[in-house]
Amino acid sequence: MIVSLTPNTTLDLTVFVPQLVTNTTIRATRTVHSMGGKPTDAAWILGRMGVGSLALGLAAGAVGDKVRSMLEELGVTTDFIEVGGETRINTVIIDESSGEHTTITSASMQVEPEHVAALRRRFTAVLPKASVVITGGSLPPGMEPDFYADAIQLARAHDAPLIFDAAEPNLSAGLAACPDFIKPNEHELSALVGRKLHTDAQLYKAGREILERYGTQVVITMGKDGALAILKDRSYRIPPIAVEVSSPAGAGDAALAGLAYAIHHETSLEEGLR
Repeated sequence: MIVSLTPNTTLDLTVFVPQLVTNTTIRATRTVHSMGGKPTDAAWILGRMGVGSLALGLAAGAVGDKVRSMLEELGVTTDFIEVGGETRINTVIIDESSGEHTTITSASMQVEPEHVAALRRRFTAVLPKASVVITGGSLPPGMEPDFYADAIQLARAHDAPLIFDAAEPNLSAGLAACPDFIKPNEHELSALVGRKLHTDAQLYKAGREILERYGTQVVITMGKDGALAILKDRSYRIPPIAVEVSSPAGAGDAALAGLAYAIHHETSLEEGLR
């Protein structure tokens, strides 16, 4: 089965406005609730494709209940540990006149050491049945980046393929444990290697260095410019799909879902990423 592990579950609220102007009341043209929190969003996308999975993580309050119900409505099994505070909300404001977007993130959950220990136990218990694991995202207060290194090592010990998607400092902490795949965007990869990466050649070189050092395959998402895959036996450019973009939120998570789909169904990674 596909397993997602999300320490910082999130609900996204996307608000479309004709024009974003301060110090006035603006009527939204539409609002959309969707999933956030990288792995959980990937599980939600898989559910919309008719593919079931198990979602592990931490959740809190009424927003956490909303996350559970949205996943379960699509056939995703949830097993979240209830913690203090409230699951965070990302409010994404889309200015329709310019196409620009602004994201406001609310305060996150309150996590104690016993919550982290319980999440680790539940994750360990399901690994023997996992066909692929998706993990990553930000961490709530009370959790350290080494959580990801530990989770990746546990998956490797159970021969469960793992896809990791996070920004710094979590990305470098998890990469040290040699996950099977990482899926950074070009900005996250630039922060990881400590230099600006602008061209396909620069991105390819950085991905190749990671593959050679850690044995980790790299899929770099570049928004409207598609993606670049650096795999053990081949590398290739994935052209963008011709669609109207209303919001960039979740584009990278769709690539996570595609990778997990391909690994779970033992089909080509190219098919999954497309």
